[in-house]
Amino acid sequence: MIKIGAGNLNEVFEELEKEKGITREVIISSLCDAMVAAYKKHLKVKELANVEAILDEQSGEIGIFKGKVVVDSVEDEENEISLAEAKEIDEDVEVGDEVRLEVTPDQFGRIAAQAANQVLTQRIREAERNLVLNEFLDKKGTLITGIIQKVDDRRNVIVNIGKIDAIMPKREQIPGEYYKPGNRIRVFVLNVKETTRLPQVIVSHAHAEIVRELFELEVPEIEDGIVEIKSISREAGYRTKIAVWSNDPEVDSVGACIGPRGSRIQTIVGELRNEKIDIVRYSQDPVEYIVNALSPARVVSVDIMADDEFAHEALVVVPDDQLSLAIGREGQNVRLAHKLTNWKIDIKSASQMEQAESQAFENAPQYEEEDVQDYDDEVETDELQEEIEEEMNQQALDEEDIQEEAVADDGEE
Repeated sequence: MIKIGAGNLNEVFEELEKEKGITREVIISSLCDAMVAAYKKHLKVKELANVEAILDEQSGEIGIFKGKVVVDSVEDEENEISLAEAKEIDEDVEVGDEVRLEVTPDQFGRIAAQAANQVLTQRIREAERNLVLNEFLDKKGTLITGIIQKVDDRRNVIVNIGKIDAIMPKREQIPGEYYKPGNRIRVFVLNVKETTRLPQVIVSHAHAEIVRELFELEVPEIEDGIVEIKSISREAGYRTKIAVWSNDPEVDSVGACIGPRGSRIQTIVGELRNEKIDIVRYSQDPVEYIVNALSPARVVSVDIMADDEFAHEALVVVPDDQLSLAIGREGQNVRLAHKLTNWKIDIKSASQMEQAESQAFENAPQYEEEDVQDYDDEVETDELQEEIEEEMNQQALDEEDIQEEAVADDGEE
């Protein structure tokens, strides 16, 4: 047996469990596997049957033991032992039993110890990696608070989120935002990738789900399920539209999100660095929903052009002075409304619609007066021809009646 610890190892195991979060069973198993691997390396063999390491936690000693089967006549010295030799180890042993013999080398030197240390370190790292991986897989798709560590050469922001440093790529950052090391930040866990070392966690500060998480934190009605978030469209750093619906007729969905004197929405806006937020009342009626989504612009009319599983298209008419507001800066308002409602929205001003209708009327087929006159003459000619044909038919019928009367008179005479 080899002494690897002074006295009881429980304190060592407890400390490792506290610091690394690894159970004592995993540590002991890893340590025993490491010693067996070192023993194989010492013997310069890759495979070795019936060999195991046993740790005495109280004494802090560990040894290598090989199992051998008790037989009357030994044919395989590597795996068998005679009954007489086995009796020296255990008097109650019988033929067919297995006994364990300590085979720990007397000179289990520095090389073997280093090999054991490497295997043990690897096992602990694997256990730690799996522990972190499982922890953050559970946190995927949720909001988490971290501390900004630095911004690297690729402009990725490194955020410490506990046991690991997460990466926030440039595409997941808010445009124009300055990320100062040491500042606390709320980020959305976008993805968790398993690597040979610690898992790689990708976080976002621009994801639309951040808005959902913030509203769930600040609005109790949403957390309780009374108010429901139906859809979110966001252009991080500039504007967000969120559609809400109340499952209770007595609760105003928009008012609940705004809060008393705007306290709830102000907290969320402050968290998002004064990003503008439009709270839209959701409706199952597409016309009403589109009108609400285009707020703060006023809408004159909404015409549904197509409404099927392949296309959702609507033509929206707004007052002339509301056109720029409805479209938004660089098309932002109508673009967010499209993402929110999943409807393709074509916006025109009232004057544009009048002009389009006027052009449509001018381009319609026109008839000249002569064409109309010719048409009338054709109609009159057709009517005259019909009258002549009716008159001739009537005369033929009259002549037949006269002939029948004449024949009848001759018969009477």
